[in-house]
Amino acid sequence: MSVYLAWTEREPEDLEGPWVEARTIAPGLLLVESSETLSVVYHAIKWSLPDDAALIVTPVDRTPKLRGLEPGTTSWLRERTSPAGS
Repeated sequence: MSVYLAWTEREPEDLEGPWVEARTIAPGLLLVESSETLSVVYHAIKWSLPDDAALIVTPVDRTPKLRGLEPGTTSWLRERTSPAGS
């Protein structure tokens, strides 16, 4: 299972997609857990946005340093990624 971080300037209209879970962790910022490839996840999110909306999706394999996001985000990531510096 992989974790992806996605940023978009607009909120997706429908977050149905090929993932186990999609979490909004800040406005326009999503974490997605999926067994699908980066390309499949990217396109599923892209299709849920207006045509002109900016989007970036990247894999997250290490637990990043973060603060100020939705409660539980750090724990959620620690359960699904390797510790930073490993």
